[in-house]
Amino acid sequence: MNEQKNWAGNYTYSAANWHEPESVNQLQQLVRQCDKLRVVGSRHSFNGIADSSENMVSLQKMNKIIALDRDNQTVTVEGGIIYSDLSRFLQENGFALENMASLPHISVVGACATATHGSGDRNSCLSDSVHAMEVVTADGELVQFSREENQEQLKGAVVGLGGIGIVTKMTLDIIPAFQISQYVYEQLPLAQLEHHFDDIFSSAYSVSLFTNWQSDTINQVWLKQLHTEENEPQSYTDLYGAKPATDHCHPIAGIEAINCTEQMGIPGPWYDRLPHFRIDFTPSSGDELQSEYIIPRQYAYKALTEINKIRDQIAPLLHVCEIRSIAKDELWMSPCYQQDSIGIHLTWKDDWESVQKVLPQIEEKLTPYHARPHWGKLFTMTKEQVQPLYEKLPDFQQLLEHYDPKGKFRNEFINTYIFDK
Repeated sequence: MNEQKNWAGNYTYSAANWHEPESVNQLQQLVRQCDKLRVVGSRHSFNGIADSSENMVSLQKMNKIIALDRDNQTVTVEGGIIYSDLSRFLQENGFALENMASLPHISVVGACATATHGSGDRNSCLSDSVHAMEVVTADGELVQFSREENQEQLKGAVVGLGGIGIVTKMTLDIIPAFQISQYVYEQLPLAQLEHHFDDIFSSAYSVSLFTNWQSDTINQVWLKQLHTEENEPQSYTDLYGAKPATDHCHPIAGIEAINCTEQMGIPGPWYDRLPHFRIDFTPSSGDELQSEYIIPRQYAYKALTEINKIRDQIAPLLHVCEIRSIAKDELWMSPCYQQDSIGIHLTWKDDWESVQKVLPQIEEKLTPYHARPHWGKLFTMTKEQVQPLYEKLPDFQQLLEHYDPKGKFRNEFINTYIFDK
């Protein structure tokens, strides 16, 4: 088989055998036959978390919507569905997801397995909306996790990092469809965050700050505000020194905004405003690398000022840095477990040789603030640095050993960061 790479093209998968089952039965049979396998989603991880030395499984042919429960406000989907397809269906039926990531073309199950998130003081990571899931475990049997039957295990299984088994079905909480108006403000002085961080991040349903770390300034503030006929969103003539953009913006300076979601306060459906990029624009690949560090919210300004001290090393390698707020959750392996958090996301130029030299500098600056790396992005922190940050790690290890005693779904990443091998 031809060489297989991730979406960004920076990672080449090791396995020679790729499988695309079309049914749960086929998948169960495959799991029973294989000694080692991993499942890959939309290939938006930037490291080896989804890799396997022997067999890779893609569920892209198992991508249907199974059921919409209007009374209980849930939707059940197959393991291969992506957010853009699910979003269109929900909107057509008058429902919505509470939040979305910045890119709508990622796998639902993959995003949940790695605690991927959007932004918003009251919006937890995407994994927190999981109500139930069905998993093919190492013996090929189906196991159900749900809030009703085994809620504590569900908390461990949702951000499962692919180590428990292969998710065939997932039931998500949904809410009535809503509209968002998006406004962009430019040139916010970094110093304003010292005393107005909470004011800025609470000023909209979802808030993102973008900077290229070339100065003491946040280049753009994106406010995504709830819009109703009775309640017109508030637009500011001055947002703590930032001024309203006079035209549509792309987060990266110099790039046309044609593929970005509508701005300038024009209201639209949730799925076409919460992401930064349009649902009908599917980038075939990304000429970029990504890192992200999640820190407890109370350290946000101090952490940003520390990064600012080494901006001369960061800026030449950077496309853009995005800062977002994430509400706490109860999911064992979520970086936001029991703590309101801030995500510092770095989109790098495709120069890993240089990026891997600056990452340790960033990580050293963020160490006092208990920074946790995003599971699916690039970092250089050691297992000795990562493992103490997860107090539920021993329980998670037991969960994986219970459902996969021989390590069928483990790979180098899981063995290193979860099992210390």
